[in-house]
Amino acid sequence: MERLEQMNTRNQDLVGVVIIARNEGERLKRCLASVLDQADKIVYVDSGSSDGSVAYAQSLNIDTLLLDMSTPFSAARARNEGYRRLMKQHPDIHYVQFIDGDCELIPGWLDAAEKHLSTHPSCAIVAGRRKERFPEATLYNFFCDLEWNTPVGEARSCGGDFMVRQSAFNDVNGFNPVVIAGEEPELCFRLRKKGWIIYRLDQLMTVHDAAITHFSQWWKRSMRGGHAYAQGFSLHGQDKERYCLRESSRIWFWAVILPILISLLALSLHPALISLALIYPIQILRMALASDSRILDRRRSLIYAFFIMLGKWPEMVGQLLFIKRKLLMSRLSIIEYG
Repeated sequence: MERLEQMNTRNQDLVGVVIIARNEGERLKRCLASVLDQADKIVYVDSGSSDGSVAYAQSLNIDTLLLDMSTPFSAARARNEGYRRLMKQHPDIHYVQFIDGDCELIPGWLDAAEKHLSTHPSCAIVAGRRKERFPEATLYNFFCDLEWNTPVGEARSCGGDFMVRQSAFNDVNGFNPVVIAGEEPELCFRLRKKGWIIYRLDQLMTVHDAAITHFSQWWKRSMRGGHAYAQGFSLHGQDKERYCLRESSRIWFWAVILPILISLLALSLHPALISLALIYPIQILRMALASDSRILDRRRSLIYAFFIMLGKWPEMVGQLLFIKRKLLMSRLSIIEYG
């Protein structure tokens, strides 16, 4: 009864949900349960799970799509195929909610998102607040929670959970399937180029479970970010917006150009010039002092700033990995950190 009352608060015929996952275990079970409580037009896309995810989704009578793993997997490809399956089964859907299998959908979000899109015809995508389930468990989870806390209002991009207008998604042919990381900002870039609006509501949308417990996971996640910036610049860097140029330039400056410059000056002029490396702790302190004290205390501000700076090196590795793949014309594959 409660589920029916929730779904009846909006026109449920207009909204469908696409869930993507790979070996998410208990996290997927929470995700599926949360979506089933609020929607009845659902497609679950599985990318080669070996943990019983497919059987579990099917046991709930959820339309389940198994990707052909002979073609490289990417979240972009999974969402596109899930979208096409959903629209084939329910062609009258106007709005599609995408959600990752490690997230739980919050009651009331589908209502709020559908209402915003139905009353703002120029809006293509609406997203809300994605919160981390256990932000205090590890520093890395805490960093994720900060990352999800984006400004409210018109935005340039969104994360992996969002509701999109069907006509807008079709207008740009959905996700670019060759983009293996940063596929959501890249989609938003193309939508904005066509005049569509991306909007962030001041409302809780999903609870995410990053489960990042080791430094190596954080390192690979940062590598993926650097790879995304490099690929984004390769695709759209010549546009007047210079897509991903700023992010990529910062990576190269802090991780390559500045260390080489300081080393050359110290070797060629005077060893004392190695002290120019103090610019790194100074920059960390500057970032920490500029942080919002309402969100971060001073200690956490310093830690967060330190990891932002440290992250330039794995991001650089990600950039170089993309360049290597591009030069060798290698098939791009995802960088998993879970």
